[in-house]
Amino acid sequence: MDLQTNDADATALGEAPPKLMGVHHTAFRCRDAEETRAFYEDVLGLPVKAALAFETTPGSGQARPFMHLFFELADGKYVAFFDMPATATPEKFTLKDPFDLHYAFEAESHAEMMRFQRRLHAAGVPCYGPIDHHFVQSIYFADPNGLQLEITSREPAHDAIMTEEAGKARGLIAEWTKRWGRDTADNGG
Repeated sequence: MDLQTNDADATALGEAPPKLMGVHHTAFRCRDAEETRAFYEDVLGLPVKAALAFETTPGSGQARPFMHLFFELADGKYVAFFDMPATATPEKFTLKDPFDLHYAFEAESHAEMMRFQRRLHAAGVPCYGPIDHHFVQSIYFADPNGLQLEITSREPAHDAIMTEEAGKARGLIAEWTKRWGRDTADNGG
């Protein structure tokens, strides 16, 4: 990674970084504000907390009408969407490969995750799983915008597994980079 800094900012990189308190919201594109509202509020039970309509892009003033929707999660965080009719081309909403992009919600328990699966099936939304990942179990489905979604429930050993994995992470990343790194001459292993 090549970071561009000036002399005044360079000293900041030598300091301990400030703390990020969490994710306030994650935002995606949507095809249709009402279709998205119906899915996230009526099916998933996330209350719509804001629907903000704008005629211009903040900061640039460029004429570009859009709506910004916010749905609240139980922890007070949000999943948000932009409805921009002028640029809502069909290819923006093709089903995403989950390795390229997916959003994982966390259910309160395994039983609650399974209740979500029953709701999704009742709403006609294809949903598969649960898949046992050893630290979580997950169900998978897609929203009306082609976004792959996951609902997880933590296994009892979740925190212990994550603590153990944290101790091995840098070494595994170094091995992976040595084998598959983009700067190696032979990415074949």
